[in-house]
Amino acid sequence: MKKLFALLFVAVFGVFAYGADFAQSKKLLLKKVYFDHQITFYCSNPYELKFINGKEKALIVQDDKYYTPRNPTTKKGKESERAKRVEWEHIMPAENFGRHLECWKNGGRKACRKDPIFRQMEADMHNLAPAIGEVNGDRSNYRYGANLPKIGQYGNCEFEVDFEAKRAYPKQDIRGDIARAYFYMRDQYGINLSSQERKLMEVWDKQDPTDEWERIKNQRVYDLQGNKNKFVK
Repeated sequence: MKKLFALLFVAVFGVFAYGADFAQSKKLLLKKVYFDHQITFYCSNPYELKFINGKEKALIVQDDKYYTPRNPTTKKGKESERAKRVEWEHIMPAENFGRHLECWKNGGRKACRKDPIFRQMEADMHNLAPAIGEVNGDRSNYRYGANLPKIGQYGNCEFEVDFEAKRAYPKQDIRGDIARAYFYMRDQYGINLSSQERKLMEVWDKQDPTDEWERIKNQRVYDLQGNKNKFVK
């Protein structure tokens, strides 16, 4: 009942001051939120804005000090574009908040593009962070795991994806950020967390307290979106 009420509330009254649209959220995050904090979430790799063919793009600073591509080339032997660009990662994966919707059952994320509830959850900036495209793709919709990441899969980047176990292991200093994004999505949209997932996030929230950047981001998102993540202390 709580989940149903939350979803109906979002659908009828809305949350965002500017309107729920993922493409617009990405632009706002780039220009209005992360403009002075151009660092990727998982690897702490700097990125920069460049104009290419008349379009401004966020590109990863290529430096092995931060990150080395797992697959530097595609299957066709071309240089991997996803290893070069910034993508906006849903900290709680889209499948987690979309799979309970009827549209998802009828065709997944693509089928949910016209669903107002899904569009609003997809565009929520409290759940979005910049990530290297390759890392974002590898993480996919895998759940986070408690293990510490083994260094080497992405060079010096402290992030590991266990494809066999379908788990992602992030570095310690962003685990609290992840937990607070999960708690926000749970309460904002009535998303169920498993008992195991909830306990893990509770531990991470305590082990990695809110830092200054989280507070800054929270305020900036509030100014644009109209609501705060109450778990950011």
